[in-house]
Amino acid sequence: MSLVLEDFQRLSGITGQMREAATGGEWDRLISLEQECKRKFEEIKPRDVIPSSAEERAQKLALLKKILADDAAIRNRTEGWMEQIQRIMQSNRSEQRLQQTYLANY
Repeated sequence: MSLVLEDFQRLSGITGQMREAATGGEWDRLISLEQECKRKFEEIKPRDVIPSSAEERAQKLALLKKILADDAAIRNRTEGWMEQIQRIMQSNRSEQRLQQTYLANY
């Protein structure tokens, strides 16, 4: 297996773990893995080449499709969570404005 395929195999493993963390609501683990994924991606980006053999190109394509599927699943799971956090924060801001308004009048 070429170095490029090994790199993408490792990246795919990380995104798989990220998907599991998101599915399980393990947000701290997801953040940690996301940072690891970014480091790995930055590491492999300069040496990423198109594999010379058709077999290796097909393997790389399969890995890229899996990475993208993991990313879509993670995004699907985290978007709902982010919307919930935004509603909580908006509610807290509204409550703070109300308190400031009423406390300023007394």
